[in-house]
Amino acid sequence: MKSPAGSLVKYDTPVQVTKNTEKKSAKARPLNARLEQPAVSGPAPLSPKSQATPGETQEILNVILPPRVWLENNQCWVQQVSSAPCRGRDVVRLQEQLDLKLQQRQAKETGLCPVRRELYSQCFDELIRQVTINCSERGLLLLKVRDESRITEDAYRTLYKSSLAFGLRKILLAEHEKSDMDKKVSDLENENKDLEKQLNELMAKHEAIEKQAAERQKADEKKRTQEIQFFKRMNQQLKDQLEEIISPKK
Repeated sequence: MKSPAGSLVKYDTPVQVTKNTEKKSAKARPLNARLEQPAVSGPAPLSPKSQATPGETQEILNVILPPRVWLENNQCWVQQVSSAPCRGRDVVRLQEQLDLKLQQRQAKETGLCPVRRELYSQCFDELIRQVTINCSERGLLLLKVRDESRITEDAYRTLYKSSLAFGLRKILLAEHEKSDMDKKVSDLENENKDLEKQLNELMAKHEAIEKQAAERQKADEKKRTQEIQFFKRMNQQLKDQLEEIISPKK
């Protein structure tokens, strides 16, 4: 495991932790003792009128910002957050480091950006560290504010992921419905083509029937005309014969 990457939070020099070493640094002793004991939920509350000792301040800082522990070359290293007093120029330096890291890591200025979120989170942790050194109660209050903001952010992130999943399901459902609708449209188009084909066939058949009916009607009219002419001639002949019979011969 490699050593942790650089952070905007100010840490002390890393301390190597060994099991069989009696000579340990003064800062390593309380940390090792606390690592061997069960973890506590938080430091003992301080009286509003009492001033926290450096040891209590370091303990509070270790609760707010736990020490970083890593293995390097089979050796365990521990790095506690610094409890050195801060001044006004530390805030200015923090602002400069924040701007520099935002530029170096090419953080996005707008929208969701994990890099920008990480750097601003480190910046807020460093501000909590600086405030805690001067006033531990104020630092613990800022810790609550930080944790609450992270809980709210995690809730919004969960809601965002849920909305993405819901939107994805809706898209898949819409695509499925679109596929069914496309199939239905294709079937209706094929059915429409079949109906148009049937219509054309019926229209052609209707035209043929009308043509046959017109020809038959024309033939019938011609036949009737011929019959009428025939009967007229027959009638005229009969009239002539009847007149010849009736009229006296001269």
